[in-house]
Amino acid sequence: MNNEENKEVKVEEVSLDDADVNSANDTAPTGDDVASAVEELRGQLADMNDKYLRLAAELENTRRRAALDAESRARNRAMGVAEKILPVMDAVDAALKHSPDDAGIQSMARALESAFEQIGITRIESVGCTLNPQLHNAIQVVEAGGDAKTNDIVDEMQAGYLFGDSVLRTAMVIVAK
Repeated sequence: MNNEENKEVKVEEVSLDDADVNSANDTAPTGDDVASAVEELRGQLADMNDKYLRLAAELENTRRRAALDAESRARNRAMGVAEKILPVMDAVDAALKHSPDDAGIQSMARALESAFEQIGITRIESVGCTLNPQLHNAIQVVEAGGDAKTNDIVDEMQAGYLFGDSVLRTAMVIVAK
């Protein structure tokens, strides 16, 4: 046991102050490190916010385009149907000219006019109006007589119709020169 008792143990002196300083330098960021990390995070947040706003705007534009496309398709279908009905109205108009006192034809004409009005189809006014190339198709020119002036419409050969703001069919008219 004497040998064991004579063994010396060397102990290094270490203070707590030294340990705190060393560990603080190894793990804790400095003021500049914190500021740069905050700036980097702010930049990432700004990028993500920008991406979010762009995607939200793109989604809204897509919704708006889809709604406009659906409205346009519905309008085109309605115009297609309306164009197919116009010859029926022309036949009723011709029958009225041939038999103006026929109650059945008058009733049919009123029913068609009411249906046209409900779906937004209106007849283009022609006789007595000035020629409008967007609404009227002049198929004949005659000498002005009476109250008619140049470019006044004196007769209508075929009625024209509007669907809302769009021309379904121009009116075929006779114009004074």
